[in-house]
Amino acid sequence: MLRALLASALILTALPALARENYALLIGANQYPSLDERWWLKGPANDVQLVATYLTTQAPVPFPSDHVTLLSDGVAGAKAPTLAAIRAAFADLTAKVQPGDFVYLHFSGHGTQAPALDPATELDGLDELFLPVDIGPWSDQVGAVENALVDDEIGAMIDGLRTKGAHVWAVFDSCHSGTATRAVEAGDEVRTRQLPPEALGIDPDAVGTATRSIGDPRDGTEAPFDVDGGDGSFVAFFAAQTNEVTPEKNLPKGKPGRKPQGVFTWTLMEVLAEYPSATYGQIGQEVLRRYSVKNLAKSTPLFEGDLDQVAFAGTRGSRVSQWQADVTEAGFTIPAGTLHGLSEGEVLAVMASAADGNEAALGYVELTGVETFAATGQPVEKDGKLLPAELPKGVTVRKMDAELDFTLTVALPPEGSAPADALLAALSDLTGAAGPRLTFVKAGEEADLRLAVLPDSPRPDAIWILPATGLNDELASTPSVSTSDKDGPTLAATLADTLTTMARAQNLLKLGAAMGNGSPEVEVELLTRTPQDRTLRPLPFAPVPTLLPDDEVHVLARNNSDGPVDVNVLYVGADWSISHWFAGRLQPGDELKKGLFKISADVLGQERVLVVVTPAKPQGPVEDLSYLSQDALDLTREVGGTAIGDALAEAGFGETTRGAIALTDEGESSGPGPAILQLELRTVAGN
Repeated sequence: MLRALLASALILTALPALARENYALLIGANQYPSLDERWWLKGPANDVQLVATYLTTQAPVPFPSDHVTLLSDGVAGAKAPTLAAIRAAFADLTAKVQPGDFVYLHFSGHGTQAPALDPATELDGLDELFLPVDIGPWSDQVGAVENALVDDEIGAMIDGLRTKGAHVWAVFDSCHSGTATRAVEAGDEVRTRQLPPEALGIDPDAVGTATRSIGDPRDGTEAPFDVDGGDGSFVAFFAAQTNEVTPEKNLPKGKPGRKPQGVFTWTLMEVLAEYPSATYGQIGQEVLRRYSVKNLAKSTPLFEGDLDQVAFAGTRGSRVSQWQADVTEAGFTIPAGTLHGLSEGEVLAVMASAADGNEAALGYVELTGVETFAATGQPVEKDGKLLPAELPKGVTVRKMDAELDFTLTVALPPEGSAPADALLAALSDLTGAAGPRLTFVKAGEEADLRLAVLPDSPRPDAIWILPATGLNDELASTPSVSTSDKDGPTLAATLADTLTTMARAQNLLKLGAAMGNGSPEVEVELLTRTPQDRTLRPLPFAPVPTLLPDDEVHVLARNNSDGPVDVNVLYVGADWSISHWFAGRLQPGDELKKGLFKISADVLGQERVLVVVTPAKPQGPVEDLSYLSQDALDLTREVGGTAIGDALAEAGFGETTRGAIALTDEGESSGPGPAILQLELRTVAGN
């Protein structure tokens, strides 16, 4: 066999190189006739159409329309995503692909878990299922859900593609475990893509009693679907960990014609539209950042495979923030829209050449209409400059630096319960105490956070603060304010303080997302070690690393630039706190190696380390951001000297602290642009 393979390779090298082909199979399951309508979904059909449009019009590698197969109910011309249709599509695709081809797979729909057909193949004794539209109930005789697509079969079908030499990227916008309750009414806007086992007739006790046997949580989270091997590479993106749920909601935010979309699918397509030639790891990192900045969901997407490869097996490129426009007497037409971060009323610079600096702008255009993939605009005067009557051919329009919105919109709870009525009666006090950056809207309206009363919770008298989806799944890490022990002014002041604290942490993450996380001239690496193993090892940016109490976090930074830089390290805890762990200057060629802190057991959950790098004036003071933490807060401090410092001050940060434990120094540190590197962490209790 080895001799035959080598002979084939020699023959191929003597022939002209075969053109690579790109294929896609997009599956969206929406309506399930065997289930009650309350379990039906609306977003998967929109997901697959969104992905198909991106692949055939804007992907960095060509996807001919006849190479993109849609299986989705509710999409004109597409076959229904039955189990037989999915199997047939995979078989057809496997027969077509050749070595070096690329395959993109997208699964949008319900997932669930069931007792494993072969318990020895699953760490937790459970099979993860993707549910085609023709599923039936659980059968005790067979020990399976009728027509469900089991994780082992999905893995085998992907292995079949890889055995042919194809490179595969699989995206799963479904969830397979976890529970979430919609605590606020928002019509049909929010649904979860997780079907409880009892809806299929599965004994919930048989699922709930399964125990995961991973020895050390730091070794990684078990992916919902296992793929064993093949010659082609493989990368998988999952919308949630196996114990989390993922929602769908109307997107994009604030647009009148918004549609139900999978939050994960929409966010992924946003990132791809802006960073089409990034590595999988960079794309995953940006998805995580947008989840945290926009309060999209509490779930933590999971990324597996060779994350250092460039997406679509393409070539590395830079962020896309400018586009060639068509100019007619009617105005400008731009091949970018809401997916690319554009919005109606936004002003773009018009450039004669894509290589010109912003100062060479010919003029400006204001967007008058924005769709998902396209926008239109009209010339507008800005800074005293008007577009000339005659424009050169092939002008480029460029997205300029956007102003950061540091406000937070909070939806009030619906009236009718004692806690909600107490809060609504104190609304004027709450508005006054909260200040101008907090905006309150009626229950059910679009918002960044939602206030809710949870009668079945451990604190039925409290006002709970939930993410934008209004779904509550981890009450232990969800902020709440009791009402029965407070009069109106006290309730207003306490809730305002809680919301303001959350807003400060949120604004820091917004600023981190806007600044970007990279500077080729300053290398920053975060490392960790455990009490059992004192060897420092790098912390990956994707997938999200898991740390246990007493694990240490260290920073390693090198200044390869020609000028000095200041480095600050901040920590945003799962309790919305902010801690400052380091401020110092690196001269050209300097290296910083420093122990920062170790994880405490006080608060566990989704946490973030931010490393702020700013260019420094050689004789100026070190940029010290310690005022962002409660211990070092100086309300009268004047912040100045750098743009990043001014932006942080404007964000309105202040008082909070984190229950982490500082480490003693274990090493001394022997004009790029400012950057904020952000690393997501999951902190969990030890076994």
